[in-house]
Amino acid sequence: MNNITSESAHEKIIAMLQRVRQEIYACFKRAGDALFNLTDAILSESQAQSLPELSLSAFFERKWPSVYKALEDGSIDVEQLRAVWVKALLSSKKQDELICIGVDATVIERADAATSEDRGYIHLANLPLVDKPIGVGWMFSTVVLLPDKPSSWTPILDQRRIKTEQTPIQVAVAQLQALKALVSDRKVIVLADRAYGTPTFLRACHDLGFSCLVRLKSDRRLYRPGKRLHKKGPVPKEGALFQGKRKETHGTPDAISVEQDDKGRTIRTSGFNNLHFKEDRDLCVRVIGVEREWAKDTKGDPRLSWFVMLDESVALKDVASHYCLRFSHEHCYRFFKQDLRWTQVHVRTPEQFECWSWLLVIAFNQLCLARELGQALHRPWERKERPVTPRQVRRIMPSLLLLLGTPARPCLPRGKAPGRIKGFRPRPAQRFPPVRKHLKKPKSSTTPLQSSA
Repeated sequence: MNNITSESAHEKIIAMLQRVRQEIYACFKRAGDALFNLTDAILSESQAQSLPELSLSAFFERKWPSVYKALEDGSIDVEQLRAVWVKALLSSKKQDELICIGVDATVIERADAATSEDRGYIHLANLPLVDKPIGVGWMFSTVVLLPDKPSSWTPILDQRRIKTEQTPIQVAVAQLQALKALVSDRKVIVLADRAYGTPTFLRACHDLGFSCLVRLKSDRRLYRPGKRLHKKGPVPKEGALFQGKRKETHGTPDAISVEQDDKGRTIRTSGFNNLHFKEDRDLCVRVIGVEREWAKDTKGDPRLSWFVMLDESVALKDVASHYCLRFSHEHCYRFFKQDLRWTQVHVRTPEQFECWSWLLVIAFNQLCLARELGQALHRPWERKERPVTPRQVRRIMPSLLLLLGTPARPCLPRGKAPGRIKGFRPRPAQRFPPVRKHLKKPKSSTTPLQSSA
């Protein structure tokens, strides 16, 4: 009986994958066959080090120039594709289950791509022996579906490039607004790091009806409700100051929880209610402090961390463990950049790179769906009792793709190209300098003494 049940479940997953692949193929509006072949090549050719090497995959039914031609001519209906993934990834979730999504931005370094447009100055983290870790490139904002336990399995719901005239918060708000119509009947909580702990982002989550758990900078100023100091006159708009790094402003917490983690170490969580930002006095928030006595109290391992919430969707004792789910987003970025070679392709325009990024999303999300089959290929030194990783599931994708088939049409011969016209001389590609968001003010030619004279 168990074998029959497992076989029926296996058949349902296969049928679901085939249906999703048909829906993905319908989202390709131009050069769809080449784009779909390229997606299967990403899934099956794990040893490829460049774009042309992906054409060596048995599932890429074209020659290597078609790889670049697909990214150059390809067009994807992003809105339709986003709806496909939300439907497929949330189908296994119960209707009343809390949906955790993560929002974050990452950088794509493009220092030597002088012919690529709209490159800006970006911050490069973890650079050794560098005073100013600044580079040149693009930024991407990603919204992921966080797992129930910290892991690398974080399927992507939406991804957009942050243009130089935009900020990460503006793009993140636009992404959440686009997802609102697709998850309007579900309870959603947004997890983000301290770069998103601003009144603008929190107000957007409040207006969309999303809960949130966001890291808060310790020097962020908040205020308690104003109290009348005299019998006459208006009520002050701001009350007592609250600032995480100044202990004298904390006062008595409204709630306290003391719990033990898996290793028996004490975690003290304090909640402070009815606080607001000076920039948005109508938005009432809850500030939570999590103190870990065993921490090193360094920048990377602080003893006291601060968070902000809009409601009590997460219990006080679960704030620390719940926020740990956000770090799965970092594992997703690492898999994209190390295994899927996200940053190592050589394309010219940002539109081509955006198309390449969406192909990686399609490939990775298929890995997340194929994980339910319970099949993976382990190396001799890998422990089978541990949870499977995306890398291990990717190794069995060639055999699975043979079973699933492809909706892409076979390639038709086009004959010999006529080539360039005799005497044609291509012009050098246009160069684009990096965009500086904040221009430096020109220094005045006159000194203060001269101007006063």
